[in-house]
Amino acid sequence: MELPQDNFMLLSVINTQLRDKYNSLDALCDDTGADKSDIIARLSGIGYEYNEKLNQFK
Repeated sequence: MELPQDNFMLLSVINTQLRDKYNSLDALCDDTGADKSDIIARLSGIGYEYNEKLNQFK
């Protein structure tokens, strides 16, 4: 999966995938080959953290 360079677009893509297709961030990363630590770092840089219970970045 090629991730958007813009962090706000990344937020939208990741949260949509988590809502529609994956039951966890780990499952998304395992299936797509995305780098979990990169996603977390990029989204935390714009003030979002992964909420495991809600399965979304908030």
